[in-house]
Amino acid sequence: MDKFSNKQALIKILQAAYSGEKAAALAYSGHWRSVKNLTEKENIQKIEQEEWHHRDILGNMLLMLDSKPLSWREFVFTLIGSILKFLCPVSGWFLPMYCAGRLETMNIKEYETASLFAQAGGFQEMAEQLAKMAEVEKQHEEYFYTMIKNHSAFKFIESLGTK
Repeated sequence: MDKFSNKQALIKILQAAYSGEKAAALAYSGHWRSVKNLTEKENIQKIEQEEWHHRDILGNMLLMLDSKPLSWREFVFTLIGSILKFLCPVSGWFLPMYCAGRLETMNIKEYETASLFAQAGGFQEMAEQLAKMAEVEKQHEEYFYTMIKNHSAFKFIESLGTK
């Protein structure tokens, strides 16, 4: 792939991630409000703030690449995040924790891939920042999976060969 193609692939991932971070942050705002445990509430609030921070960084990256978010993606992912925000208080404790862990797994891969495209496109600083963001997402993933690892529903899901 040439530098132009790497840049285009990077922009596509950044646009997806930018909108995805909004959906995640909105969902987490409902998630932390739904948990009873104060420590869990504080941890999820922190994760929500980190998602908003990632969104800011992604927006700046898009500007540096002479691009912008896609309005249709913003609409769709705002809707998704808002629906999840609404569902968190009524879906019980396990489901939001499990879904958050799955979401974070996808985010890690997304940022790692974006980092590779940034590096191949000659955007070293972006590549480093995206790799750091992947590490933060890994911390989020570990938090959520640590919370649910002893839950019977998670043990059942693992027995099916899924995480």
